[in-house]
Amino acid sequence: NYEWIITDSKFLTSVFNTLFYTFVASVIKFAVGLYLALLLNEHLPFKAIIRAIVLIPFIVPTVLSAIAFWWIFDPQFSIISWTLKKWGLISVNVDFLGDPWNARWSVIFANVWRGVPFIAITLLAGLQTVSPSLYEAATLDGATRWQMFRHVTYPLLTPIIAVVMTFSVLFTFTDFQLIKVLTNGGPAGATELMATMSYNTAILGTRIGEGAAISTAMIPF
Repeated sequence: NYEWIITDSKFLTSVFNTLFYTFVASVIKFAVGLYLALLLNEHLPFKAIIRAIVLIPFIVPTVLSAIAFWWIFDPQFSIISWTLKKWGLISVNVDFLGDPWNARWSVIFANVWRGVPFIAITLLAGLQTVSPSLYEAATLDGATRWQMFRHVTYPLLTPIIAVVMTFSVLFTFTDFQLIKVLTNGGPAGATELMATMSYNTAILGTRIGEGAAISTAMIPF
């Protein structure tokens, strides 16, 4: 079974898809999550309400989120295509889930939308533990906002970043529900991840040994 998956082009494609999906989504989630955390740490009006709104994507069940994005990316009734056509930016609907690279970026977008709140709220909790006196001392020393972030905020957040990004990468790497509902690995295997390929091979394809080998191959990563 291991000899088979190593030489199977579909498996190699699923490995590429999984690594690309995980890397790109994780980087974007970290960047957006950190920005939101820094923003929510400021003295904003209605801060508690804004925090609750930010959490909504993470609270909504994954399958429901996937179904909502399935409608948003629909080739005929997509609200994005409709809006772009109204603005005169495109003449035909965008094929979000039918084109290989469009499908890859679409599922990444959906994953980012769902995963950002987890990172943002966790990093925000970390920011709450940073002593204001450190920023006051940095201000007296003439530090800019970037210097305060680089030499005060970021070093103190590093342990929390390590933990939250470990969980984020694991959750993204083993993502199943979002891909299964949105594309089921299509088109032509362009969004097939190792997790979905293992399920499709073992359960739907009744090739238990091969599916188990694909699943086990995820462990070294």
